[in-house]
Amino acid sequence: MLSSVSRSRPALFAATAAVALAACSPTFNWREAPIADAGLIALLPCKPDRANRALPLGAESVQVDMAGCEAGGATFAIAHASAASPEQAETWLNAWRAATRSQLGNAQMTEAPATLKRATAAPAPVRLDAQPPQQGAAPVQVLWFAQSQKDGRVSLYQATVLGRPSAPEAAKTFFDGLRLP
Repeated sequence: MLSSVSRSRPALFAATAAVALAACSPTFNWREAPIADAGLIALLPCKPDRANRALPLGAESVQVDMAGCEAGGATFAIAHASAASPEQAETWLNAWRAATRSQLGNAQMTEAPATLKRATAAPAPVRLDAQPPQQGAAPVQVLWFAQSQKDGRVSLYQATVLGRPSAPEAAKTFFDGLRLP
C-alpha cells in the first residue's frame, strides 16, 4: 500500500519542475535582430514582430519598416525609413521628431544630442526622454539617428522604449546594443 507521501511525490516533482522551468525562462531573452536591409543590428529582449506602414513626415507619406516586441512591462521598437538624399533625411528626421513630440502632448521632455558609432553627423543623432504628467503613465525614451548608404541614400532610424522595463538596465542594454555596419 502506498503512503500518502509516496502518492504526493509526483505532484511535488511536477510543481518543482514547473518552478525550475520558469526560472530558466528569462523575462529578457536578448537576441540580435537585423533591421530592414540597411545593415543595422539591434539587440532586442524578445523575438520581434515586424510590420510596415506609411508615416506622414511633413508633406510626404513615407514607408517605414518596424520591428519590435514587448518584454518586462515595456515595448522595445525600431523603425526604419530610407531617404533619397541627406537633405531629405534631415527634413524627414526633423518631421519625425516633431510628430513624436506632438504625440507626447504635455509630457515633460528632455531632448539632447546623442552619439552612435557610424551614425551620420547630419542629421545628427538625437535622444528624447519623456515622462507624461499623469500618475502611472508610461515613460518614453527615443533615439533618432541616420547612416549614409553606398548608393547615396540615407537610412533613418527611430529606436524607442515605451514603458518602464522591470529590469532597470534593460533600456540601456537596448540602446547600447544598436550596431551600424
